[in-house]
Amino acid sequence: MDDHGRGPGPRPEGGGRAAPERRPPGPLPYEGVWRFTAPAVDASVPQARHAVRDLLVRQGVPAADDVVQTLLLIVSELVTNAVRHAAVLSPTLAVEIAVGAEWVRVSVEDEHPYRPTALEADHGRTGGRGLLLVRELTREAGGVCDVEHTASGGKVIWTALPLKPAGA
Repeated sequence: MDDHGRGPGPRPEGGGRAAPERRPPGPLPYEGVWRFTAPAVDASVPQARHAVRDLLVRQGVPAADDVVQTLLLIVSELVTNAVRHAAVLSPTLAVEIAVGAEWVRVSVEDEHPYRPTALEADHGRTGGRGLLLVRELTREAGGVCDVEHTASGGKVIWTALPLKPAGA
């Protein structure tokens, strides 16, 4: 996977200063957008999850641990869906992480035109509920998610979560 990061380096630790009450002008040290591509194969699922986790740590993103764990599960589900359902028409997929002052957004893009929908629970099936899980995890975390078509005719599935847990 290649990581085309943009934005400043890791957030410095310590310093003993109190945080300012107002947001400083310009982006915070951890803000930015990073995008990488991967082949649409099973091995890309754990690689994407590890790449996202490592990026969040490297950039010093101040996300609560349960938010990070939810985000990593969502990354696994979205990349798995792209590998299982889009690989026939999309040999590569792209993962994008966008971090703002209060939100983190992850999206997975492929070139397959089919726009998936979240299936309701069917106890007779062993799969097919990944997007339902993503939707519910996102809702519980106080975030939003959607599926959009790309200009090239593919799709991007994204979810945005607040850096602090819902209700915090």
